[in-house]
Amino acid sequence: MPGSSRLPVSLRDTFNAQKSSARGKLVALNVDVYVGFGAQTSLISLRNIIFILFLLRWTRKLFYQLKGRGISGSVIDVYTYTRRTLYGIFLRLPGVRTKVQTQVSESILKLERKLVPSGPGVERTITLPTEGWTEEEVRKALTDLEGMEHTRWEDGRVSGAVYHGGDELLRLQTEAFGKFTVSNPIHPDVFPGVRKMEAEVVAMVLSLFNAPEGGCGVSTSGGTESILMACLSARNKAYHERGVTEPEMVLPETAHTAFRKAGEYFKIKIHLVACKAPLYKVHLPSVSRLINPNTILLVGSAPNFPHGIIDDIPGLSRIAHKKKLPLHVDCCLGSFLVPLLSKAGFEAESFDFKLKGVTSISCDTHKYGFAPKGNSTVLYRSDDFRKYQYFISPDWSGGVYASPSIAGSRPGALIAGCWASLVKQGENGYIDACHKIVGTMKKIETAIRERPELNTDLKVIGRPLVSVVAFLSNTVNIYDIADSMSDRGWHLNALQSPPAIHIAVTLPIVAAADKLIADLVEVTEDIRDKERKRVAQGKGAKGAVKGDAAALYGVAGSLPNKSVVVDLAKGFLDTLYKA
Repeated sequence: MPGSSRLPVSLRDTFNAQKSSARGKLVALNVDVYVGFGAQTSLISLRNIIFILFLLRWTRKLFYQLKGRGISGSVIDVYTYTRRTLYGIFLRLPGVRTKVQTQVSESILKLERKLVPSGPGVERTITLPTEGWTEEEVRKALTDLEGMEHTRWEDGRVSGAVYHGGDELLRLQTEAFGKFTVSNPIHPDVFPGVRKMEAEVVAMVLSLFNAPEGGCGVSTSGGTESILMACLSARNKAYHERGVTEPEMVLPETAHTAFRKAGEYFKIKIHLVACKAPLYKVHLPSVSRLINPNTILLVGSAPNFPHGIIDDIPGLSRIAHKKKLPLHVDCCLGSFLVPLLSKAGFEAESFDFKLKGVTSISCDTHKYGFAPKGNSTVLYRSDDFRKYQYFISPDWSGGVYASPSIAGSRPGALIAGCWASLVKQGENGYIDACHKIVGTMKKIETAIRERPELNTDLKVIGRPLVSVVAFLSNTVNIYDIADSMSDRGWHLNALQSPPAIHIAVTLPIVAAADKLIADLVEVTEDIRDKERKRVAQGKGAKGAVKGDAAALYGVAGSLPNKSVVVDLAKGFLDTLYKA
């Protein structure tokens, strides 16, 4: 064509090919850019989502922290944590650590000398004898061991510890032991009598606590295991029915330390609620504020161990029922006294399954039920709660395994001894014991409140209704009183936060109450006079040489970080296993 130029075919094809290639690369580049941008956008979005979830999680935690503890309470928590952490760092400084470890070692050595007998006349059996001992040799050794020097619980000089029901009952328990020594409830077909007795023990205790139709329970080795099982049941129930993976429970600061053990064992966060003067009962508004979606259990005591005070169980029941939460009542110490207060003629408070919010109760049959040590029960309103404490392994090579509580094998002899104790005492026997024990507690309480020799310096904590009376002092060192009573052969319980002493009355103490009060009067007057003289001499009150209780609790109460006390406690536990 004139005036036009055409590329040769070969060049045109090459040009078109290059143009197509460039267009393809441009499209590919656009796709890569788009994909890269999309991936980057997705990554940013994912990061934002994670950040938002993280923010929501901690905002939620902060909200419930402020709801439960308030601003001032949260500030106090932060201050306490910071102070404890800094003091812990201080205790780990090279020079300080060495000095502290030396003092701890000296204290443990002193404890070991006190607890572990030594000397040329002490015989030890630390390996199996080559030839077995004769029966006479074993009996003699047992008699010698029984006669080792000890605080005379037989004379009523020990607070709590030994819940003795009398020599006649002891002989019956020993006979029951002999008949069922080899029995084991894990084999109900081999030992049907033990199964029957165990079921009847639980049924009798359920009846005592006014369980509704469908009420059920399990026997355990003691109050701690009963409490552990109740906490485990509540945790598992909340997980399976509500999907709770970060469980929390709310309890009075005076609740038994077994709940703290359950928290550590089962990874349950603990919220402690103050029990302030003058009532020393759990503060209900604080309980309500601490409840959140992770709450699995509320707790009350009937009575608590430190002060013998029964918490406001009806109030806790109303909260639990309204919030649809389980409520556990720890009646391990109250056991066979609290349910019978009214029948024994004493003031009583509602606490059991008659309250619709109460879902579980722990009761020690080996305390005021006078059963042999190693017996307790945990009771439930229905199997909707009990089933969550069971352990069942359906695929074990050894067969299908099912256990109602922590233990596998259990001593059937203890169950036989418990059953024999309950049926021997009967309701009238327990009412009579309640009258004696609670009456003696009130006798001691009245002496502290009304006798001028005592009420000048000693103050009863709250209004105890059962077997425990606790008292503190604002004028003398209460731990000096504990140590001086110990010097006179009494074993009383030293408490902390606040510093105090309590007396848990048992049947042996009933006969020794007058002597206890007389010694308490003399000791209090003596310490008062000594401290007045020290003040007059310008040496300051409460500065005398400290005994064991004063030294331990005086130091423990002043330390913001309790690691030293923990080391001492570990040393004590180690000492128990030194032959």
